[in-house]
Amino acid sequence: MRATPSLAAGLAAALLASPVPAQDYKLGDIDIGHPYVIASTGRSAAGYFSVTNHGATADSLVAIRTDFPRSEVHGTETDASGVSRMSRVPALEIPAGGTVTLQPGGLHVMLMGLDHPLAAGDEVAATLVFENAGEVAVDFQVQARGKGAAGDAMPGMSR
Repeated sequence: MRATPSLAAGLAAALLASPVPAQDYKLGDIDIGHPYVIASTGRSAAGYFSVTNHGATADSLVAIRTDFPRSEVHGTETDASGVSRMSRVPALEIPAGGTVTLQPGGLHVMLMGLDHPLAAGDEVAATLVFENAGEVAVDFQVQARGKGAAGDAMPGMSR
């Protein structure tokens, strides 16, 4: 069957309108899945990704380097009265054969001291430093707020 010009144009438009595929990274036995940051107009932004350790021994994420003054892994805890607090996690253990997911309301990357807003479509270059596996350069894709963006639920984030 031969595609008509209108059918071909429709297919092309559908492909162009599709979301950008998730970016994944590999460093030895470590897989990093879909690093992203939610757009921010404040001086901080939250980032998320998953990390899977296919190795036989645990590893730890010990640092995140970016061009911003501070980039840290934080955990979120909610007390009995419903107040959420974030605190720095100095080393994030990735168990052998396990996956750790950084997501809204839990573990996340805090980018602090932003000197400019992060807008949807931007990228944030970072280096993830693992205790055993070494270093891997990743790009966090900046996603828009709203439309169900996961970071909209992050407590304590300025809009």
